[in-house]
Amino acid sequence: MNRFLTMIFCMIFVLVNADFSIAEQDREGSKDHPLLTRMPNFRISEYKDTEFNNHRFIGPDKKHVSVEGHKYYIEYRLNKGETEPGELKIRRNIQDALRKIGARVIFDDNFNKLSTIVVQRDGKETWVEVRTYNNMYRLTIVEKEVMKQEIEANAEAMGNDINTTGHVSIYGIYFDTGKAEIKAESDAAIDEIGKLLKSSSDLKVYVVGHTDNTGSFDANMKLSNERAVAVTNLLVSRHGIASSRLKAYGVSSLNPVASNKTEEGKAKNRRVELVEQ
Repeated sequence: MNRFLTMIFCMIFVLVNADFSIAEQDREGSKDHPLLTRMPNFRISEYKDTEFNNHRFIGPDKKHVSVEGHKYYIEYRLNKGETEPGELKIRRNIQDALRKIGARVIFDDNFNKLSTIVVQRDGKETWVEVRTYNNMYRLTIVEKEVMKQEIEANAEAMGNDINTTGHVSIYGIYFDTGKAEIKAESDAAIDEIGKLLKSSSDLKVYVVGHTDNTGSFDANMKLSNERAVAVTNLLVSRHGIASSRLKAYGVSSLNPVASNKTEEGKAKNRRVELVEQ
């Protein structure tokens, strides 16, 4: 009888431990997103990978921003018996990790334990929503392909537009989100503007910065002006254009060329424009 009871206890012990080991494994077919490693002692409890979908993120003005692209949903739960790190530690760790690769935290709410983070990397604009709890956290990630520039900046075409309409929109000048530093991939467009101004020595232009309506109007007014100034400074320093021929202005989202209700429209509204003086 004692041997029989011992065998039963051994079987129960094995079964309990077997169930425990299964519980601590990641959900079948799941994996971490390439941009983020997981917090220690957490496992993936829910996972969904959708080739194309959308998610409504909270932007810097607390308004929802709908983003479309490759969507991931990853839920992490703390392994049994491990110490809870606390929700704030989880959120700050994720923010810091993404900041190291150039991300920007555009929304952070301690009350709702929610963050929205945006990073541009490898030709993609990736939006990350983080919801944290003491023993679990959820990531909703959408990778949005950066719109490819189909119309190349060309000095001759710019000149024709200015002669015909008095202005021309330039779509080959790139900035990181919320910043005014001109990115290296903008060189071709800046060079073409330089060619235009050198070939038309009497031409004077307003360099006008435009944004979409994401964020506050006042912040975008300041940002659009800073971007216009950055372009004029580069034309003067790199191409020797007289500063007297250039005047920089920012108009925020006051002059859209498309609806700001779609990401495609917003991309068209983010531009630099040359306007004949």
